[in-house]
Amino acid sequence: MIVAFGDSLTAGYGTNPGESYPDDLQSDLDARGYRYHVVNAGISGDTTKDGVERLSSVLARHPVVVIVAFGGNDGLRGLPIASTRENLSTIVSTLQSSGAKIVLGGITLPPNYGPDYIHQFNDTYALLAKQYHAPLLPFLLKGVYGVPGGMQEDGLHATAMGNKTVAGNLLPLLLPLLKKK
Repeated sequence: MIVAFGDSLTAGYGTNPGESYPDDLQSDLDARGYRYHVVNAGISGDTTKDGVERLSSVLARHPVVVIVAFGGNDGLRGLPIASTRENLSTIVSTLQSSGAKIVLGGITLPPNYGPDYIHQFNDTYALLAKQYHAPLLPFLLKGVYGVPGGMQEDGLHATAMGNKTVAGNLLPLLLPLLKKK
């Protein structure tokens, strides 16, 4: 089992059922002959603190791989970066201790948050990827943000087309962690 664990970007906020990036990952894996079930454990509005509080429900599924994609809501709320890092570290270390492999999905913030805050925020993902030897997609919305048709009108969430791109960006990080059954 693969669990996509995150916030609204994982949940597929604003798209129809079956149009989230975890749904697209399931289709991509099925098409390649991988027999894993992808579970969407994304909840809109969740912060890294909420992720820590939901760890037991993810652990209860005994995932082989967990895609950890939290932090956007922390940043948009201007929460202390040290707290975000500590929470993400707790999430990753707890999941790794259970035997799960991790793929990290990072995010960035709009420029009005200031270069210092944004730089420290972005560094969070690279630091955790290095510390926990986890593959990293530094910007979950790579090839989506700023691409016509990729983003919803709110400028924060991917469209169904954008979610296909997100899945395509995550797939090369995920495949080396899987075995064909």
